[in-house]
Amino acid sequence: MPEDRVVENVLGTIGTVCWTCQVLPQNWKSWREHSTDGLSAYLMFLWAVAAVFLGIYNVSQDISIPLIIQPQLFGFLSALSWVQKRSLRFCLLVLALFCLVGGGLEAGMTVISKQALNKGNERPVQCFGIAASVIIVTGLLPQYWEIWKRKKVIGVSYYFITVDTLGGVFSLLSLVFKPEFDIIAAIPYSLVVAMDIPILIAALIFNHFLQPTHPGSVLDEETEVEANQHHAQNQETRHSVKPPFWTWRKSPGEKDST
Repeated sequence: MPEDRVVENVLGTIGTVCWTCQVLPQNWKSWREHSTDGLSAYLMFLWAVAAVFLGIYNVSQDISIPLIIQPQLFGFLSALSWVQKRSLRFCLLVLALFCLVGGGLEAGMTVISKQALNKGNERPVQCFGIAASVIIVTGLLPQYWEIWKRKKVIGVSYYFITVDTLGGVFSLLSLVFKPEFDIIAAIPYSLVVAMDIPILIAALIFNHFLQPTHPGSVLDEETEVEANQHHAQNQETRHSVKPPFWTWRKSPGEKDST
């Protein structure tokens, strides 16, 4: 297919928007339900780590600007989703530490990788691209286990998985219009699409066909899970468990006015 920088950047921008926003529905769902039950913490942590390696590869290979910005935002939001169940102070501390370490590592390794490329050595850059692919796939495996263990898809936003799949598709298509198709860059996008779709299929099978609750779409199961979780929370002792930072508003020594 002929090179077309305009089409490459348009498709890459769409992919960037998808892969930037895809974690937001998941964060919103976790905040609304005050629970991450059913969502693998390993998934979000490993995706945040993979974003660092993917960023090194994309910057070093001088891929389109949208695909350079993409892993930065993707990594930040994944890290935020990973720490969201803890207190606000802990969340900010770990998030800041992750950004400093990840950003420093990405900047340093990018300089080293570009120097190697200038000398005709592509192996360091390729290693980072391959590492990103391996970590992304590894991150999805614990989520598969959560689904198999529960025989249900709960805690995972269907919008998150759908938008994540679309982001992989558009990012993959943008590579088609590069002067030379980048196979290593295409691998993580292809794998995400290939491994996201089974989660949606599992939701249809486990949540709809095998355990029907309400007539209608598979999203009805999400509504029921939300109601059950809210009911369970109301039955718990108010101070038995420290709430996640989404609901933490009082300082540890402040008394409840009620």
